[in-house]
Amino acid sequence: MTLLTGIAVLVITAVALAAMLPRGGRTHRFVGTELEPYVGVAFCAAIALGCTLLLSGALDLLGTP
Repeated sequence: MTLLTGIAVLVITAVALAAMLPRGGRTHRFVGTELEPYVGVAFCAAIALGCTLLLSGALDLLGTP
């Protein structure tokens, strides 16, 4: 279950990051606001959480006979 949760968190983070990339010469609405650093920290935390869950689930599967 932990492995699937980690994969899901990483996929959702990748989709959200792709949605916030600049398109057509326009930046996202958070660029230049006071929320911009928090969005970056949230993405960094989501990637770290997803990787941690993924590795924990993989190690749990390898350790279980």
